[in-house]
Amino acid sequence: MPNALLVYPEFPPSFWGFKYALDFVGKRASMPPLGLLTIAGMFPKNYRLKAVDMNIEPLTEAHLQWADVVLTSTMIVQKESFYDVVRRCNRAGVPIIAGGPHPTSYHDNIREECEGTVDHFLFGEVEETFEGFLTDFESGTAQDVYRETRKPAITLAPLPRYDLIDINAYGSMALQFSRGCPFNCEFCDITKLFGRVPRTKTNEQMLSEFEMLYQLGWKGAMFVVDDNFIGNKRDAMRLLPAVTEWQEKRNFPFSLYTEASVNLVEIPEMLDAMSDAGFNMVFLGIESPNDAALLSTSKGQNTSKDEDAGSYLLRAVRKIQSRGMEVTGGFIIGLDGDTEFDSHIDFIQEAGIPMAMAGLLTALKETDLWHRLKQEGRLLVESSGNNTDMTLNFAPEMPREQLLSEYRRVISTLYEPTLKNYFDRCLTLLDHMRPTGHNVRGIGKMELIGFLRSIQRQLFSKQGIAYARYLVKVLKNHRGMLPEAVRLAVMGYHLEKMTRHTVAVEDFRNLLASEMDAFKAHIAQFAKTQGEWGNDVNQYAQQLFTRVKAEYDTIHEDFRYAAHEALAGFQTSVFKEYLEAEFDAFKSAISGFAKAQSDRLSEVQAYVQNLLARVRAQHEQLHDDFKHNVQETFDAFQESITRHLEQLFGGIPVQIEELQS
Repeated sequence: MPNALLVYPEFPPSFWGFKYALDFVGKRASMPPLGLLTIAGMFPKNYRLKAVDMNIEPLTEAHLQWADVVLTSTMIVQKESFYDVVRRCNRAGVPIIAGGPHPTSYHDNIREECEGTVDHFLFGEVEETFEGFLTDFESGTAQDVYRETRKPAITLAPLPRYDLIDINAYGSMALQFSRGCPFNCEFCDITKLFGRVPRTKTNEQMLSEFEMLYQLGWKGAMFVVDDNFIGNKRDAMRLLPAVTEWQEKRNFPFSLYTEASVNLVEIPEMLDAMSDAGFNMVFLGIESPNDAALLSTSKGQNTSKDEDAGSYLLRAVRKIQSRGMEVTGGFIIGLDGDTEFDSHIDFIQEAGIPMAMAGLLTALKETDLWHRLKQEGRLLVESSGNNTDMTLNFAPEMPREQLLSEYRRVISTLYEPTLKNYFDRCLTLLDHMRPTGHNVRGIGKMELIGFLRSIQRQLFSKQGIAYARYLVKVLKNHRGMLPEAVRLAVMGYHLEKMTRHTVAVEDFRNLLASEMDAFKAHIAQFAKTQGEWGNDVNQYAQQLFTRVKAEYDTIHEDFRYAAHEALAGFQTSVFKEYLEAEFDAFKSAISGFAKAQSDRLSEVQAYVQNLLARVRAQHEQLHDDFKHNVQETFDAFQESITRHLEQLFGGIPVQIEELQS
């Protein structure tokens, strides 16, 4: 009986991962890997299955020794962890199969970037291709790539194997009702992955998944992961009464939330049905309150012929809140057509959207935006998949540095250290969100522990005064909503911490840029002097690396991954600049020795040995993690010295030891 190991690579910390909020209630990750659990349901019964979510537990060598095959599913932001899993599988001699959004859209990049080898790729939705792949794999005839030939009916999807995971390790469960979206927003890759005709599951499928999780003991938050729950309005309205009936019979064990397009507010019966079914939160892709920006990115559904976009969107938020549902929102900084961002801040504050995810525009591969920017010559690099890491992969309309500065100002205002603005938004939400019989979570042991930790960590911190005022106003005006108010406060703790450390990483990148400019200036200045200038440069570089390393060490360990690449590039660039300066000085000095030929060979040898000693000392100043990055530069430097000596002396008059990194 073969063993199949389902591995979900690790996410770096993110705004929507809620790592620091989940810690209040002893949870390890936001949601389970639904895609992998769905794949698990497609395996025949003769397979033994294990699931390892690396956000919950580490992938061990024992896991790999047990496995006959490893399957992964990843998003772009998981790629570094995914690449590590690939390398480990290669070393262990275990075949690895990759699928999900990242491999589907970026398989060429994976082949170029990853030091390991993925044995087989499964692109797109696999309900109609997985069985054929597995048959080929078992017979040893599997192809490198399997592609969907059409969008499969989602009714073919099996019951996800939630039994393979520890559901209590997660803050929320997840299930899927539909795939696809009728809208074609320029920046979004959903229609490229799932199409524009939403396909849905039957009521029976959905209730079976509800029932399975209920029988496994789950109670609490449930994310309906559809990218647009109302993409197929008819089928959504068909499902909701059945969900309401199921929830009522079990005293509403699940608090539902989902994503939807803004036109939800044009369907009042849908709003009522969602509220009745137990939905207490909806994520809206608001993007911008400005008409020009929305129209430039094909987001016309967020505009109205009768009023400006800001007014229309504010009215939409109020309608949803009045049905007892919190609105969370996505906002994009950097859309063509947006010339200022005070309007974003003002809108978010007035609307009462506590959890506003403001991210920089990023051009995902194969989206309409990606193709347009490529055609316009504005595409720079591929996206990191993280729109909050303060990097741009395209040339924006406004000056790059201005846009980055504005983005920093937006998030630093929304989640400033005291969280005053955040708590103001929470109170605005509570003023407008109608309490219902099931939009307030119950209070159990976990919630009490979370509240006590919130008091400990937030009341006695920079947030203390604003937090205390917030709690007093909640107790005075919204006492029945206290559990929700505390939940919001805890979420604010996470969002402020994420913002603070994201900004710290950007400060570090700016420091590196400034230090690099200063180093180049010093190199030029030293080169004009006489004597052993190389020793002066070496000393300066040592002090530089010490300063930079000290700054790097101040970054929170969870966020060093974001600074790691910048530090690697900086150290490599500094070392390259240093070697180029050393080589220029070498050529100047050695030309004088060459005129005397053999009479000064001993001086040549001493000079070269001194030069190489300086280079080795300089190399030792590099961060240990990055020494391997300069081997190519080492080799080129040594080759240049050797070639130059041969040109001048007709041979190599001195012994040059290998430079090893």
